[in-house]
Amino acid sequence: MMVDIVNPTKNDKICDPACGTAGFLINAYKHILKENTSKDGIFEDEIGAHYTADLFSSDDWKRIKTNTLFGYDFSTKMVRVGMMNSILHGITSPHITYQDTLGKHYVHNEEFDVILANPPFKGSILKSNIHPDFKVITTKTELLFLELMYDKLFVGGRCAVIVPDGVLFGSSNAHQKIREMLIENTELKAVISLPSGIFKPYAGVSTAILIFTKGDETKKVWFYDLQADGFSLDDKRAQITENDIPDCKAKFKEIVGARKYDAIPTETDKWFWVDKEELKANKYDLSISKYKKIIYTPVVYEKPEVLLSQIKELEGKILVGLEEVGKMI
Repeated sequence: MMVDIVNPTKNDKICDPACGTAGFLINAYKHILKENTSKDGIFEDEIGAHYTADLFSSDDWKRIKTNTLFGYDFSTKMVRVGMMNSILHGITSPHITYQDTLGKHYVHNEEFDVILANPPFKGSILKSNIHPDFKVITTKTELLFLELMYDKLFVGGRCAVIVPDGVLFGSSNAHQKIREMLIENTELKAVISLPSGIFKPYAGVSTAILIFTKGDETKKVWFYDLQADGFSLDDKRAQITENDIPDCKAKFKEIVGARKYDAIPTETDKWFWVDKEELKANKYDLSISKYKKIIYTPVVYEKPEVLLSQIKELEGKILVGLEEVGKMI
């Protein structure tokens, strides 16, 4: 979903600064191939549809193989796994590097058009290891990664990142400052609230997706309450019919992509707009529960005399039953 929303192109430089198994980079690669494949370039087998990118030029192929996808991780094991996974998916020369992207030796210059990430939740780093370019004073990695992503994007660059809910409403100076940076220095397009079981069995923490573009202005922020992703929210994660992802992607394209700031949701919609001024008044709080309107459905109760009559009728039936049981003893 995140890749589809950000919509990376063949001309973008794409990064995941905490890439793990390189899942985002692989899905970005597949997305670009699909977007550059004609109808004649699609073939299917027992695995599914395959996209040959037959609309690519030789320069396009060279670019995507050598200067498009970049991943970093501070675990040598995950670097090896990410490289192997990339190669298995057709990225023959993956740029996946062992690097602590929050540390002193990773340069914060603008370098990428797209950043896709799911950085470690609720981690911390020693103060002595933090890069001096960080302006937010904190050791919380989820906050430092957000500032890093902002720094590494070109102006006009797009980012989609998964964050724990604490980032959205934390009251510390660092939490407020990072949210202020996102709203004042970028166009924070969307906050997509995710169900708490979406990462089970590995983690049960509540999370959200932030979508922003560096350099643009935030006027309103689009909130979406994604309640189901097509799988059960327990440890089994079995496939189910309820799935809000297609609706979320369609509504994002239709409303946010077209900048329909005056669009009004229906009672059944799971999205709504929040004005920038309202966010500022609430210390840049981005938690969906802060702004989501609760619709109360009136409940009609029977009149007391009707309820009393029904109770007496039930008691009468109970007494009749007890008498029949007594005769059987």
